[in-house]
Amino acid sequence: MNTITIAWIGLPFFIGFVIYLLPKLDRYLALAMAFASAGYALQLFITPPITLKLLDNFGVTLTVDQLSGYFILTNALVTAAVILYCWQSDKTAFFYAQTIILHGSVNAAFVGSDLISLYVALEVSGIAAFLLIAYPRTDRSIWVGLRYLFVSNVAMLFYLIGAVLVYQADHSFSFTGLRVAPPEALALIFLGLLTKGGIFVSGLWLPLTHSESETPVSALMSGVVVKAAVYPLVRCALMVAEVDPIVRIFGVGTALLGVFYAVLEKDTKRMLAFHTVSQLGFILAAPIVGGFYALTHGLVKAALFLIAGSLPSRNFKELQNRPINTAVWIALVIASFSISGFPLLSGFGAKVLTTKNLLPWQAIAMNLAALGTAISFAKFIFLPFGGEGKTKASFWAAMSLLIGGLFIANIAYYEAYTVENIIKPLVTIGIGWLAYLLIFKRLVIKLPRVLEQFDHLIGVMSLVLMLLFWKGFAWLPI
Repeated sequence: MNTITIAWIGLPFFIGFVIYLLPKLDRYLALAMAFASAGYALQLFITPPITLKLLDNFGVTLTVDQLSGYFILTNALVTAAVILYCWQSDKTAFFYAQTIILHGSVNAAFVGSDLISLYVALEVSGIAAFLLIAYPRTDRSIWVGLRYLFVSNVAMLFYLIGAVLVYQADHSFSFTGLRVAPPEALALIFLGLLTKGGIFVSGLWLPLTHSESETPVSALMSGVVVKAAVYPLVRCALMVAEVDPIVRIFGVGTALLGVFYAVLEKDTKRMLAFHTVSQLGFILAAPIVGGFYALTHGLVKAALFLIAGSLPSRNFKELQNRPINTAVWIALVIASFSISGFPLLSGFGAKVLTTKNLLPWQAIAMNLAALGTAISFAKFIFLPFGGEGKTKASFWAAMSLLIGGLFIANIAYYEAYTVENIIKPLVTIGIGWLAYLLIFKRLVIKLPRVLEQFDHLIGVMSLVLMLLFWKGFAWLPI
């Protein structure tokens, strides 16, 4: 099994190279790699955890267990869906090669349990993501890509300094070294991961990047790429109990911040991007069950971005006067139901499981975030349908994989189906729909985007760093 794991980590990078040599096989090789990762992830749920020490003296370690399995499966299914979506497009071998290299680097992040291997994986994923964002080669796409790359590199510079301070204190890069690291080391590492993962105000680079990227790239970014930095936060919270409260606090904060913007947003892709910020908060709010929520969110958000790319407009006001294709509307409603927590879809089980693992002080805030989610996705559910419009077979192949996954994953937590568990989300969704129809449908409030401006993003990082040190790790008994 150890040999298979090492081979699986290296295989995407080899496949990416082969795609350049055999461009006529690009989509076939890419799809085969994605399904191979799905097969690897599924067997992790029936085999014991694996720990591989690559460099003992430096604490460079890989950990492969069920938590990794959820994240790897998310990456595999979303990548496969994106490749299927692009099957009938004119995407070149370069696009498929970068997609698979991105897939491999994100997989590497999902098995790393030390600071240095995680750093390498995140840097490679950042470069691959930049190349995909800039793929159209327009002035706008290149600017958005460079903006993402700059913010990402600054964040990882903070992270690297923190990693060096951890090694200085513990002579190891292992996550367990955080227990003896100085507060400034933890603050720097967490700032890097929070920024890279699009968490709280340090992640406000995310809405513009995800909304302005091409549709398949948006699906990849929101479905899996941001989770490459969220996974280590979840892993650290589980390995080092002292940092669990900080992770939960940022989870609650980002859930509320993202949903606040999403409720008032009138652009479909920006609304979905802000909801990515919010839903990442649900993953961090209950780290012990974060893996299942990450899987559910990855599937539903990838589906929603792919559907949004098929709508006749990005403006909700225009969409309210332009009926959309009925089949597309049904897919949109199913995905919206899932993320709202409607029974029969995996979003229901994920929200119930998360709610049961919240601490008492988190409950009110997370319930408000759930209500905001219902209000936000009522915008999609109550759109008119019955219009004309053709969609390619490749679109439906991707939808079948993602929406089918939402129904199948629902089986994983069938214990959630009790009367009490069913009534609560239905009431929340009902209140959210009423609030939308009576208040928010007609409400027009344009929120300022000053914090999203490029020159403010770095300043916000500095403020978050001071917050982490002053009110965070300096108070913890580490």
